[in-house]
Amino acid sequence: MAPNENGTFNQLPLLPEQLLRQHHVHDPADTRFRSCARLLQSLWRQAQGLPVGTYRTQSGTRRKLGSRIAPAAAQAGRNFLTPAIAAMTRREVAYREIGALIHEHRLYGNLLSSMPLTFNLFGPLRLDLRLATDVVQLLFPDLRDASVRGIWFEHSPGRGSPTLTACFSSWDVFLTYERPSGRRGFIGGEVKYTEAMQEPTPELKPRYSEIAEQSGLFIDPASPALRTNPLQQIWREHLLGQAMLTRGDYDEGRFMFIAPRLNHLAQNAAGAYRCQLVEPTDKHVSFASIALEKVVEAIGRAGAPDYARELYFRYLDWHAVDQALDAALSVADVSRKRSEEVAKRPALKLIAPPAA
Repeated sequence: MAPNENGTFNQLPLLPEQLLRQHHVHDPADTRFRSCARLLQSLWRQAQGLPVGTYRTQSGTRRKLGSRIAPAAAQAGRNFLTPAIAAMTRREVAYREIGALIHEHRLYGNLLSSMPLTFNLFGPLRLDLRLATDVVQLLFPDLRDASVRGIWFEHSPGRGSPTLTACFSSWDVFLTYERPSGRRGFIGGEVKYTEAMQEPTPELKPRYSEIAEQSGLFIDPASPALRTNPLQQIWREHLLGQAMLTRGDYDEGRFMFIAPRLNHLAQNAAGAYRCQLVEPTDKHVSFASIALEKVVEAIGRAGAPDYARELYFRYLDWHAVDQALDAALSVADVSRKRSEEVAKRPALKLIAPPAA
């Protein structure tokens, strides 16, 4: 569907195989959104003049993949939008928490991964807490008196701790804030880009059900839907936040789930999860599903409009995908018309050569 009168898209197209192969991004296993996002990353890579990366097939051969960058570019930090964010990311990786799972190959070389997206999205906020405060106040108007005190990546308040969820879950990004009254709060963030919310379900500890029952968060804390895809990861991280609040780590908290507006699988999961929740009280960790577009807009409104545009063109510029599709369809249409014209031409009559 082409953009509407407001210039936005209500859905993304099914891209022809020939177009995907042209840009080295054909993957039959991709969802509709992931296919468009993979093409967008390849288009962005080409616009930046970055060399294409490769992947190893099941047969062991190497093939080009347009949504990856070559090792030299990856090592140079080109998966990040500014040198400052690249430098900050390297330092965060070096000082990562014990037990933190950071796949460095994916972080530095995979354009499609939500891990570098998280650093690109929150890196400038980590480097400028005044900007972070303004963004948080725009996203959460009830925090207009709060000041952000710190931002961490791949953070857990206690991996494996029996006083929490006794598991190794962590937040993609974790923000702490303080109100003038002295009340301390947190925002635990899960960032998705192309995920279909079908990640493998880990062993569900008995502690999950214990927290779910005691928390008062859920209409039915024993619901099987909470324990299976596509909701189980959201449920587990919400329980982690609630356990932190119950333990007294903070006075208040919220869980922020971020995904692109047109990633309907992630958005549907967030909507279904919200239907499992009761109306939150001040004793609860609240749940907020926020479109990636809204976060980017808030960064622009908070004083970094140029950087917000960089984020938009990197991750959300579906007009570029639409233009690539139009160009591919135009070529296909021209080819079809030529074939039709050839078919209409009279057949050539072969004249036998005269006898010698």
